[in-house]
Amino acid sequence: MRFFARAAANLTGSLNDRRPTMILDRIDSPADLRGLSPAELLELSAEIRTFIVDTVTATGGHLGSNLGVVEVTLAVHRIFDSPRDVILWDTGHQAYVHKLVTGRREEFARLRQAGGLSGYPNRGESEHDWVEDSHASTILSYAHGMASSFELQGSDRRVVAVVGDGALTGGMAYEALNNLGHSGKRVLVVLNDNGRSYAPTISRLSVSLTHLRLNPSYVQARERIRGLLRDIPGLGDLAYSSVHGLTSALREVVTPHTFFEALGIRYAGPIDGHDIGGVEQALANASEWPGPIVVHVLTQKGRGYAPAEEDDVQRLHDFKVKAAATDLEPDGTGDVTTNRVAVGVGKAIGAGLGSAGAADDDSKDAEGDDAAAVADLAVAAEILPTTYTDAFTRALLRAAETDPRLVAITAAMPGPTGLLPFQARFPDRFFDVGIAEQHAVTAAAGMAMAGLRPVVAVYSTFFSRAFDQANLDVGLHRLPVVLVLDRAGLTGEDGPSHHGMLDMVQALSIPGLTLFAPSSAREVEVMLEEALRLEGPSIIRFPKTLPPRCAPSDVGAGMAARQVRRGEGRVCLVAVGKMLGPATVAADLLSAAGVTPTLWDPRVISDPDPVLLEDMADHDLVVTVEDGVRHGGAGMYLLDAMRRMQGTAAAAGPAAVVLGLPRAYLAQGKADDILSSLGLDGPGIAASVQAALETGDDGVLAHPSRLVSPDPVD
Repeated sequence: MRFFARAAANLTGSLNDRRPTMILDRIDSPADLRGLSPAELLELSAEIRTFIVDTVTATGGHLGSNLGVVEVTLAVHRIFDSPRDVILWDTGHQAYVHKLVTGRREEFARLRQAGGLSGYPNRGESEHDWVEDSHASTILSYAHGMASSFELQGSDRRVVAVVGDGALTGGMAYEALNNLGHSGKRVLVVLNDNGRSYAPTISRLSVSLTHLRLNPSYVQARERIRGLLRDIPGLGDLAYSSVHGLTSALREVVTPHTFFEALGIRYAGPIDGHDIGGVEQALANASEWPGPIVVHVLTQKGRGYAPAEEDDVQRLHDFKVKAAATDLEPDGTGDVTTNRVAVGVGKAIGAGLGSAGAADDDSKDAEGDDAAAVADLAVAAEILPTTYTDAFTRALLRAAETDPRLVAITAAMPGPTGLLPFQARFPDRFFDVGIAEQHAVTAAAGMAMAGLRPVVAVYSTFFSRAFDQANLDVGLHRLPVVLVLDRAGLTGEDGPSHHGMLDMVQALSIPGLTLFAPSSAREVEVMLEEALRLEGPSIIRFPKTLPPRCAPSDVGAGMAARQVRRGEGRVCLVAVGKMLGPATVAADLLSAAGVTPTLWDPRVISDPDPVLLEDMADHDLVVTVEDGVRHGGAGMYLLDAMRRMQGTAAAAGPAAVVLGLPRAYLAQGKADDILSSLGLDGPGIAASVQAALETGDDGVLAHPSRLVSPDPVD
């Protein structure tokens, strides 16, 4: 989109020419909001939007959702007394305004940076933050539990859950709603509807009725009238039923379908979410309701910032900053470069193969677009460093052209997982199930049972949500489902909730599942082809970082491991996936120091190549390197396979060092910096090898069967 380029230029200037934030500078706690006049609140809202745009375009982060929730956040904090009253956010990426008004304004310069402000609520940052809620659809369960606790303690503390930006597309939210309605716990749910999940009709009458139904005086009067009607001799029940039926019918005509009330939850709305006074009135009235209640507010994602408002796809959901400070990339659907190249790949493949969705021969404009797409593909191949996601997109499109059984599924992440080109080209074979990873995987199982070949693309961190389904719905039935886990390993700025550290531990515990770990973009393409030939489940996991350039000779084949270089027999390095890069650096450093190691890329972790295992056993020291958790991960799995192959000879086998991530929650920061701090860069790996080579006078390893753990955290 051309507006991205214009926005980047405008934003670069805005960082150096920011208007003063006279009111915002005086807001250090929610209490400071309560004395502001309506005019000051309007000015403060504008100042907050300017502050957020300037900050996020400098640091990266979630933009559109926070621009849309400004007035709602101010209203919530003016009506409720945080932290005595609990304010929860689902998802947490819409809590920047909450952070601003709870005393963290000065910390925004280091938003999502190592040692800086988290991009989500964080219990370690503020007493106003309760849950690090970056995985959607969970907050209503927290709210139910906290309200239950307060009730048992006899406390009148309130629980407010601001839910929106697609959070109600996840099934866990409905489990919580069902329990809230059944239990009658006093939770106020602010449904922040930014047009991504709902489209209710608004009328003046429905707004008026909403205010009436929320008014405590009206509620009390209505209850008295109900009692009087029921007391009429002989006609009480009939009179009550008639009046109740009339009011219910009228309500259904002039308001959205009251799904919530069917669950036993009071519903009010919809309300203009950018009218602070209106939202405050609704919240104040709703706060008097003795049970669960939903206040439905309508907001505009990206409000007040033209580039976001013009982005019809994602409203500039998030914004990423490229390496150069003057080269900013708004990120509406993941990585803009990734998706631009991927769409070009899709168009180019379509033009080249002439299948469904290709340009109309009579359309000169379409022909021009296809030519441009081919040119973009050429540029991408020769100049731009293609990403792992790009490679997946390219391979998936090619496979889909020749196999009509192939379908693609994602959970609200079509852009970041590279599926937008597939969606455009094969709309009938594309399924976005919303924030519902469990459903995505079991639906894929059903598709596979009925003859399709499903490919499910999700973030590695969200695969944890669907582990049970991958194990029992897919694995138990040996179904040919391909799970593609993007953002595996350390993801960087989004912190502990988004690191994909557990996928290999989880995958290796599922019987019969094949786990692929590509070390390059070319390997992704080869492995997807191989996975689609399997008659059982498989996982391909790859990181967010750019892959290395490699020649065709640097790519493996089939299920075989690849020996990258042959050493002198003393040290064997086995590097999983992206860790082949730093392991290669380590091998060079060791060679320069007089130790020339053998280096392997295992490629397929779950079914290790016997040639690899035999070669590992022939060395004095085996060092495995991975970007997943060490305990139960790839390194331990490969070493166990080697020792089982050795049998009784295992006791005299090589010493071993398993390098990987600790069993800890790692904070945000640049992925490479985190790896370096853990000794998982080239120099760190080389140092671990040298430390393990403790030789005696006879030149033999002092402890030949020892499993060395260099990481005290574990």
